[in-house]
Formats: sequence, C-alpha cells, structure tokens
Amino acid sequence: MWNKRDEAAEPKPSSIRPTPAEAIRPDPQPLTPPRETAPKPPEPARQASGAAAAIGASMIIVGEIYSREELLVDGEVDGKLELQHRLTVGPNGKVRATIKAREVVVHGNVQGDVEVSEKIVIKKGGSLVGDIRTAGIVIDDGAYFKGSIDIVKSPPIVAAKPESQQIPA
Repeated sequence: MWNKRDEAAEPKPSSIRPTPAEAIRPDPQPLTPPRETAPKPPEPARQASGAAAAIGASMIIVGEIYSREELLVDGEVDGKLELQHRLTVGPNGKVRATIKAREVVVHGNVQGDVEVSEKIVIKKGGSLVGDIRTAGIVIDDGAYFKGSIDIVKSPPIVAAKPESQQIPA
C-alpha cells in the first residue's frame, strides 16, 4: 500500500549548481510554432491615416502608378503618378513625373506638373520644378520652387438632400 518510488527515476543531487543566469532562464520555446485553429480574417484596406505603400530608396520605377492608398516615394519614379490619397516624396525621393493626387508633401525632388485637389506642401530642403494646380499650397522657408501656381477653388462639400417624394395623381 505504499507507493515505492523507483530510486533510479529520481534525479540525483548534483554537486554543480547552476549559475544565476541559468537559474532564471525561462523554459525553452517549442521547436514547432503553435498551430492556428481558425484562419485569420483578411486585413482591412489601408486608409489614409494608416500605413502607406512605399517605394524604397534603392528602387527605380519607370512607368505609370495608380493607387487608392497613400504612397511614400523614397526612391526614383519616372512617368506618371495618380493617387486618391496622399503622395509623400521622401528626402531621398526623386520624381520626374506628372502627378495627380488629393494631397502632396515634398521633402525630396519633384520635376513635373502637379495637380492636387486639396493641398500641396513643399518642405524645407524639398524642391519642385513644374506647374502646380491646387486648392491650397504651403512652401516652407528653405524650400525651392520654380514654375507657375494656379489656385483653384476646392469643390464645395454638399450635404445630400433628401429626395422629395411625389405621389402620382
């Protein structure tokens, strides 16, 4: 009725004690990653306030780019850029293209005509050579601009009017 322990199975006390770092070390992680039980839902589309698509400093793109999300250009682009959100030309960015976007921020170099529906900002150290058509513009001290500026009225925001319901006679 006694549970006799198997003395061979018991660990023998060791005369070597673990170092303090070994004594605190957490249990090692399993070699295989844990399995997921449910599939992950698809990521929501990126919004203007979220992460932006990026063209890295070592990339060179020749052609046309169309995007419905923000874009950061820190490399080189030759051709045409058309976005529905913000275009940011980073400090390493070199853009030789016609640009259409809702908003443009220039930290690097832009050569080409720019059409912006809301606002364009040329930051200190940035340069833009080309014609601008926009509703709003900010040119910081230390920025370079050569070209013409056409200020246009931004389209008025009109609240949707309820349709009048007429009863046929």
